[in-house]
Amino acid sequence: MAEFINLRVKRQDGPNQPVRWENFKVPYLPKMNVISVLMEIQRNPVTAEGTKTTPVVWECNCLEEVCGACSMNINGTARQACTALIDQLQQPIVLEPLTKFPLVRDLMVDRQVMFDNLKKVKAWIPIDGTYDLGPGPRMAEETRQWAYELSKCMTCGCCAEACPQFNSRANFIGPAAISQARLFNTHPTGNMNKHERLAALMDKGGISDCGNAQNCVQACPKAIPLTTSIADLNREVNKFAVGRWLRK
Repeated sequence: MAEFINLRVKRQDGPNQPVRWENFKVPYLPKMNVISVLMEIQRNPVTAEGTKTTPVVWECNCLEEVCGACSMNINGTARQACTALIDQLQQPIVLEPLTKFPLVRDLMVDRQVMFDNLKKVKAWIPIDGTYDLGPGPRMAEETRQWAYELSKCMTCGCCAEACPQFNSRANFIGPAAISQARLFNTHPTGNMNKHERLAALMDKGGISDCGNAQNCVQACPKAIPLTTSIADLNREVNKFAVGRWLRK
């Protein structure tokens, strides 16, 4: 392995500020990940040319691929920086922010739209009151196993980054919110509000806006079966729409 790690970072001081590229050389240590390299730059923010600069801005939290905060484009692929090991990356390592979300600064973006979309599909189990409701209904083990796979979603934004239909000019709710709607529709208690989630998916930007590119399932770092969820809810939404029309 080389003595230094060569890093090329796309930088921008704010949403409307000019873009610039900066190169860094960081001393190599075994088993480093992208986050640890960025921390070294934060400790000593000097470019490869020896010019003093500001620390690179990025976002992270759990450092174990659970929170989804450190999503960025690494060598052209949207992924988590915490699990991007230097020994497995081609150099120079090129870091860029996700492009489907508003830029905050440098590698940090605002993923608020994903959380807003979760609110649209009511991605939670509604519990009314603070009193003890007793044990919830049992779930079949077979159902629990595949539902658990859906619960691994980190709202990291990688699926949205890979989706052609998800962008600032469109209203598409995105694959993550659709999959979470399926998760909570499956829950015995959450199923009581299934009609509300299906109605939300019928609205503008809902499931009909999916172009079936299937990029999302390949981009998901947790290997969540997103296209299976989209296909399943597409059937459910169609049945719900026909039933609602017949009841008029």
